[in-house]
Amino acid sequence: MNILITGASGFIGSFIVEEALQQGLEVWAAVRKSSSKAYLKDDRIHFIELDLSSEDALKTQLKDMSFDYVVHAAGATKCLDVNDFRRINTLGTQHLVNALIATKQPLRRFVFISSLSIMGAIHEQQPYTEITDGDTPQPNTAYGRSKLEAERFLDTLNSSPENAGEAFPYVILRPTGVYGPRERDYFLQVKSISNHLDFAVGFKRQDITFVYVSDVVQAVFLALEKGQTGRKYFLSDGEVYQSSTFSDYVHEELGRPWRLRITAPIGLLRIITFCGEYWGRWTKKMTALNKDKFNILRQRNWRCDISAARRELGFNPKVQLREGVKLSIKWYKESGWI
Repeated sequence: MNILITGASGFIGSFIVEEALQQGLEVWAAVRKSSSKAYLKDDRIHFIELDLSSEDALKTQLKDMSFDYVVHAAGATKCLDVNDFRRINTLGTQHLVNALIATKQPLRRFVFISSLSIMGAIHEQQPYTEITDGDTPQPNTAYGRSKLEAERFLDTLNSSPENAGEAFPYVILRPTGVYGPRERDYFLQVKSISNHLDFAVGFKRQDITFVYVSDVVQAVFLALEKGQTGRKYFLSDGEVYQSSTFSDYVHEELGRPWRLRITAPIGLLRIITFCGEYWGRWTKKMTALNKDKFNILRQRNWRCDISAARRELGFNPKVQLREGVKLSIKWYKESGWI
């Protein structure tokens, strides 16, 4: 069986590649010329350069290929230009899918990795309730909007008369915050705590959810095997944490260094991220301090219902936050990140 994995050099994608090899699949890793192959050293990996910005280019690149499975993990979580989110996450998905259809790939399943962020800030009144697939998405970030638009494109594929009898076999996964070895955004908080500063935002209770990278990979391969066409599955470790829990676990695994713990008001965060966004544009460098990050950090409810993934896929999260933080810190130390 041949599997194509886009975003293969990325955080989640590189772990998907490893699991695919472990399962004995013939793995094709889609990368860009500039992509690092630091985590793609296995000689069994076949590399393919795909231009997701051009549907015509993709048709040429895929015309002599044959894939049973495709996992679309490529995407942008940070952009200097807000329009790049749509160009990369939405149009890149459309171009890839249209090219797969045009080249008549014998697909058994296409798994699209979306995000809980497509739902936005809903059920924000206490007591918080779980976000479900029956809720109406209200994305409050450019990232979330771009992922939702890609989802809606996939939803149109099997609804038109011309596609009757030729359903495109897509499944959508919507993970909450994904962390683990090789991840860089949560690592910023780890690095900050190791430097004695523990920074939090907002005084209102915040319920947070997490999912360890290996559990996302578990869900990907369950979806390839059991996912129902057109279904969307939220992913988390099944638990709900308070905003301070992650930093407390990190602090513990770092050996409890002295730390200055600061909780800033939302208004200050708005100023910081506003300045950060314009600094990034001026310096032409990506920054985690931007408008999207502001909306993510101020959101108070990240609860989500994973019962459909449990019931239909057999998804069973194996790594809870305390263990996941321990494993992540161990990797960061061994890899010289801290």
